[in-house]
Order: sequence, then C-alpha cells, then structure tokens
Amino acid sequence: MISVILCAAGKGERAGFSENKVLRELNGLPVLSYSLSAFSAVADEILVACRAEDEARISALLAPFPNARTVIGGAFRTQSVYFALHEAKGDLVLVHDAARPSVTKKIIDDCIACVRKYGSGVCALPATDTTVLVRDGRIVSVPARKDVFAVQTPQGFMRDDLLRAYDRAFEEEREEEFTDDSGVYAAYIAPPHIFRGDRANKKLTYSEDFSPAERVGFGVDTHAFGEGDHIVLGGIRIPHTRGLVAHSDGDVLVHALMDSLLSAAGLRDIGYYFPDTDDRFAGADSMALLAEVMRLVREQGLAPKNVSLSILAQRPRLAPHIEAMRRSLSAALSLPLSAVGIAAGTNEKLGYVGEEKGITCFATVLLEIVRSM
Repeated sequence: MISVILCAAGKGERAGFSENKVLRELNGLPVLSYSLSAFSAVADEILVACRAEDEARISALLAPFPNARTVIGGAFRTQSVYFALHEAKGDLVLVHDAARPSVTKKIIDDCIACVRKYGSGVCALPATDTTVLVRDGRIVSVPARKDVFAVQTPQGFMRDDLLRAYDRAFEEEREEEFTDDSGVYAAYIAPPHIFRGDRANKKLTYSEDFSPAERVGFGVDTHAFGEGDHIVLGGIRIPHTRGLVAHSDGDVLVHALMDSLLSAAGLRDIGYYFPDTDDRFAGADSMALLAEVMRLVREQGLAPKNVSLSILAQRPRLAPHIEAMRRSLSAALSLPLSAVGIAAGTNEKLGYVGEEKGITCFATVLLEIVRSM
C-alpha cells in the first residue's frame, strides 16, 4: 500500500501572498490540484498536511479525490510530515511539496521503483552551477560540482523507517534543523538513495513563479502604395515601381513587429509612442524606432525569444530579399537567425493586396521573462 503526504501547510510569506500559495491559481487551477491529480493514480491514500485555517478550502478541493483527506500540520515542515506519518497506513510513503505542481508520472514511478529497490528514493538533480559554502560572507570551501545535487520531491521511504527517524529527531528536539525528509532519514537510518529528477519540477516559492514565463504578442499593419521607386521591409530597401505611403519610412513589416512586441509586453501601440502627428517621426527610420521599442520591452524585464512574420504583397517579388530581412531583424532583436521566421505570399490577385493597392504584414512574437520587476 502506498501513502502520499502532500505538504501544504505554508503561509505564502516568501511569495508575499496573504493566503497559502497552494490555493492560488496557476493556469486556471489551484496549485494543489496538480499534485492531487498526479498522485491519485498511484496512491492508495493521500494525506494533505495543512493549517487549520485552510482546511475548509483544501477539503473542498479534495472532493474529486475520494482517497484524499486532510491532516492538520504544524509550524514546521517536519512537524507536518510527522503528524501525517502517524496517520499513514501504507508500508511505502512518498512525501511531496504541494507547491511543486509539475511533478510527472515518470518522476513518481521512478521514486516508487527506487524505494522498492533500495529502501529510499530522493528526487535530485546534478548541480549545473558551481556551489560554495559561505561563512560570514566569505567562501570557505568549494565542493566538487560532480558531487553536488539539488534535492527535489517526491522523496520516498518505507514508512516504518521514516517514522523511526522522525521519532528520534523529535525525541532529541532537532526537528527544526531539517529542511526535508532525506535529511532526517540520513541522520538516523542510512544515506538515502537518489534518482534523477526534472528541472521542470520546480517549487513555486516567489510571486514571479506564478507568472507566465513567456508572453505572446500579435501585430498587424497595412500601408497603401503611392509615389516612389522603392519600399522598405525589415530595414531592407527593395526596388519597386512604387513606394508606400507613410509618415515614417513606411516599413510595414517592422511596424507590425513593433506592435507585436509592445502588446506582448502589455504596453501601448506604436501610434501612442510614435504618433504620425509628430514631425519628429516624419520620414523616420523604422529600425531606429524598433530599437526604442526594444528598450521599452527590456525595461519590463522581457526579451524576444522568437518572431514569426508574414507579408502579403502581390508585388514586388519578395523571395530574393527574405534572407536579408531575416538577418536585419536578427541583429536588431539580438536573436539567432533561426529564431526569425519570415514568410511572404501574394493574395491571388484578390482584394486590395491582389489589386496592388497596398501591403499587409502580420507579426507574432514570443517574449520571455529575463528578470523580475
């Protein structure tokens, strides 16, 4: 029989929330619901260790999971696990942070297999950064990186072994020393065995962890043909029998791109920042305006991850100029060339595009958060 203990007795203080963070929504569902769903397929029982003041709300979330029930936790994680262990009926127990909603079936299965083979199974990842030990603000030692792992959950053990270790820790009044179950087990039973975790199995700790890591933006722009002998697209001058009517240089592709960047960042459109009633922008180089938009986006702690652009133009023929446009925008956005996609097509002689009255461009951008605000 398998018992699962979900640690959900936190207050959300480090995230700056006024409520337990596992009750907050992530992509439309309470954080706790993800762990309940993940473990319900393998657990004979799920014990949710929570604060008394959260019990009513958490109990409501347990309705779809008949094998789940609440246990009142303590002021420290060790207390919550200890109380739940005393109520657990399984011979094998998995302990998981409810604030890790991205736990996968593979992680859970690997944990159970590790416990059955070795008596313990601790989810962990090898360190990718150099880690150091610090005392009084100074580095006192540098462990070999190959020997350093970051510990996650779930952590699995035979219930009687883990309870015996917890009994000893509480008898010696050391419960506040330990930050997880592997530490308690290691102190009183044996060095626990690890299995490989997943970088996506992240613990939600701070407020920014609840924000989307990526944002999508969309932009569209149209310019009519007028007098001239060339057009400008993506900063590239393209010879043509006509030009595009615009207050600036008429780079309709860059204008659509700027709007997509601004919308993804939650900012106003290009007409707000570069109004056509302002003589400063008469004949302006749109690539210079794009640089200003990039500055605004970076101020929001964001950066483009990739862009996808589509041009509708009956004429001129754009295929020979696509690669030059990609290189131009790649440099302007500080993106690899592979992250800039541009497609061009006609409108089969239909509508204003097909009648060669104008050009329309569409832009989609994916922004990623590079720093918290």
